[in-house]
Amino acid sequence: MAKILIIDDEPGMRRILEVNLRRDGHVVVEADGVVEAMDLLKKEDFDVVLTDQKMPDGTGLDVLHAVQEDDPTTAVVFLTAVGTLELAVESMRQGAFDFLTKPFSPDVVRAAVRRASEHTVLLRENAALKTAVQKLEGTDEILGKSAAIGRVREFIGRVAGTSTTVLITGETGTGKELVARAIHRNSVRAKKPFIAINCAAVTETLLESELFGHERGAFTGADKSRSGLFEAAHEGTLFLDEVAEMSSAAQSKLLRVLADGEIQRVGSTVTRRVDVRVLAATHRNLEQRVREGQFREDLYYRLAVVPVHLAPLRDRPEDISELSQVLCLRIAAEMKVPARPISTAALAKLTVYSFPGNVRELKNLLERALILGQGSELQAEDFFLPARPATVSRAAEEYTVETLAAQLPEQLDLRQTLTGIERALIVRSLDLARGVQAEAARYLGISRSDLGYKVGKFGLLGAPGDKAAASAI
Repeated sequence: MAKILIIDDEPGMRRILEVNLRRDGHVVVEADGVVEAMDLLKKEDFDVVLTDQKMPDGTGLDVLHAVQEDDPTTAVVFLTAVGTLELAVESMRQGAFDFLTKPFSPDVVRAAVRRASEHTVLLRENAALKTAVQKLEGTDEILGKSAAIGRVREFIGRVAGTSTTVLITGETGTGKELVARAIHRNSVRAKKPFIAINCAAVTETLLESELFGHERGAFTGADKSRSGLFEAAHEGTLFLDEVAEMSSAAQSKLLRVLADGEIQRVGSTVTRRVDVRVLAATHRNLEQRVREGQFREDLYYRLAVVPVHLAPLRDRPEDISELSQVLCLRIAAEMKVPARPISTAALAKLTVYSFPGNVRELKNLLERALILGQGSELQAEDFFLPARPATVSRAAEEYTVETLAAQLPEQLDLRQTLTGIERALIVRSLDLARGVQAEAARYLGISRSDLGYKVGKFGLLGAPGDKAAASAI
């Protein structure tokens, strides 16, 4: 059912149209000319306007212009005896939905009005969705104009109002936590806590205690009872970053929370009910980890109710210019240094770079350029991009365990050699990750807690890896 405005200076014609359109349940309002129609358009909203072209006080094109100024989603259908080809072409060019000539078949008019009203509904739904997406709180942090970023903003608008679990996947530095925060800010839980934890930054033994809490005496050092993050996030949102790094025991407890809404503190037999929305993220392929037996299949399906993947920066180079300009202004404000524009040559250099660290790496490069750059603009030479020639990648792919073994002496102490190789690889990964253990663990394909154990085992606490041991980025 739609609300229709009929504009015609002939009362008999208006009567015929009214009778036929009311048969389809439409609400019909009549105007005997352009002046009355203009007044009605200012006072009321219509879904479809059905107008004659030639009237004593104006034309149908006048009506079309007024409708487009008032509400461009309203469909206008011309119904006129002055059915020239030129008028039909002109009215459609200016935005009319359809053009019918008198005499007409009632069924043809009814079908045209039905299509027009459906078109209006579709336009208004799309406009409402775009407005909602544009007004989403927190999405101004998700920068970019690419289609991929547009889909992410639309996704946030669709899932924010629900309580479903969301799994956010994407490479390191793509903005998974930003998406999680935007979902929370636009949900009914927005005024309740948003708590984030990086599962890779906490040792396996402590992760369960962090999430679920513990009772006094549950383990060495537990001198008093403590609530966990699930209890702290009650009625709010808990964001589990790098969820793939959770131990089997923690996975089992998480599954119980998602299935029953109940938790058990470490060292307790008492269950506690919590109302928490869980948003999870990982840079790993969880489906592959399920196949390898490293992640529970039932937990995967609980987490991936609504999945969303964030594209890496190298797949959306059209976003680099806007990201660079906005981040540059923010960084300058944070560091209290003058903001400087980025030269065309510098932008061109950044656009062709692969950005393995994604937006986080871009931000670091901009910060360094703002500190070290000397000119009034940031130039291409201010951005020191790591050299990653293709020949190195191919050599790395061809370098196998067999080729390494062939270079070792025929007689050796196997335990000592393996220990030395393991230590050397850990030191190299810590150096590549600039001391960030969570990042170094990803290079090695092990958990953050495993790396922390090995760092202590090899006495590397004074090495570069220790200076950011607690970092989760």
